[in-house]
Amino acid sequence: MVDDYSVLGFETRAIHAGQKPDPRTGAVIVPIYQTSTYAQDGVGGTREGDYEYSRTANPTRSALEEALASLEGGRHALAYASGMAASDVVLRSTLRPGDHLVLGNDAYGGTFRLIDKVLSLWGVEHTVADLANLDEVRAAIRPETKLIWCESPTNPLLGVADIAALAGVAHDAGARLVVDNTFATPYLQNPLSLGADIVLHSTTKYLGGHSDVVGGAVITNEDELREQLFYLRNAAGAVPGPFDAWLTLRGIKTLALRMERHSDNAELIVQALVKHPKVAKVYYPGLPEHPGHETAAKQMRRFGGMVSFSHADGEQAALEVASRTKLFILAESLGGIESLIEHPGKMTHASTAGSTLQVPADLLRLSVGIEDGRDLVADLLTALG
Repeated sequence: MVDDYSVLGFETRAIHAGQKPDPRTGAVIVPIYQTSTYAQDGVGGTREGDYEYSRTANPTRSALEEALASLEGGRHALAYASGMAASDVVLRSTLRPGDHLVLGNDAYGGTFRLIDKVLSLWGVEHTVADLANLDEVRAAIRPETKLIWCESPTNPLLGVADIAALAGVAHDAGARLVVDNTFATPYLQNPLSLGADIVLHSTTKYLGGHSDVVGGAVITNEDELREQLFYLRNAAGAVPGPFDAWLTLRGIKTLALRMERHSDNAELIVQALVKHPKVAKVYYPGLPEHPGHETAAKQMRRFGGMVSFSHADGEQAALEVASRTKLFILAESLGGIESLIEHPGKMTHASTAGSTLQVPADLLRLSVGIEDGRDLVADLLTALG
């Protein structure tokens, strides 16, 4: 087997990194180590260092982490029970009472809730800024700023930040840049190569890819930070079970193929939406008129499978469209093989109501699946009327 996977292509690494045939049986798929504890070779004689208890380490989880690190081009990856668990561990490992972070003005509602409603009780403050405006970001930074928290593309307005430039701003201020890469996935974008310090994923989404598992991941090149993240994960217990890790690892194998089809279908849908009289605005980085198009083209392989649009007739009309689609399932989450539609203002981003992150009431968000793209376009057009 190849020892240095870094020299191999993405698709090859997705199938082989961390996933050598089982040395005992030759099984070509990583086994599900469905165990809570491990026999020790004498008191304290744990095998391969960490295998004493599955909250601390599990071989199936280790395989997933090796694969994730390879795909993001990082030295270390840690898997978590959910994307929010991963976010929580990053925040509590890097921030202390009195610290400050800068948060994008189009952050995921769950991230905003965690920072605004939970961390604020712990004495951590935040400032919201448009991360595409570097002057606004610089103005938001304080002496006690420790993190800039970025999504690119953002959820749900598909905004784009220049990750390399943002990393420069963060490092000049002595802060770290965290990039939530869930929408782009490591197939389309690698923030560590652009200067980010921490990459975060909800592996529930595109990495798992089949809407059948919940998980999260953090990838970094910092050795000391990895130890801090590992320690808090073990102390707090926010770990995925071995079957969850196995399902995510299975999904990763086809990530490249799926992201190409997601992107193909999204482009078909965008072409139909921009010409429709009942669509006021389409949010998609692949559109030349998108304000972040040039930046996205520079740092992404393609523009992804997420599309949002505003209905020209307002909120009620948008809600009616969401209720009329047949192939687009009305549901939260994203990144699965099936297409989903949702109303962010009343669903995923309800927690932002009344804040500077409140989303437009006439907005619909699409997670474009891998079905026949022509069928998806027809379904949307019929729902729009």
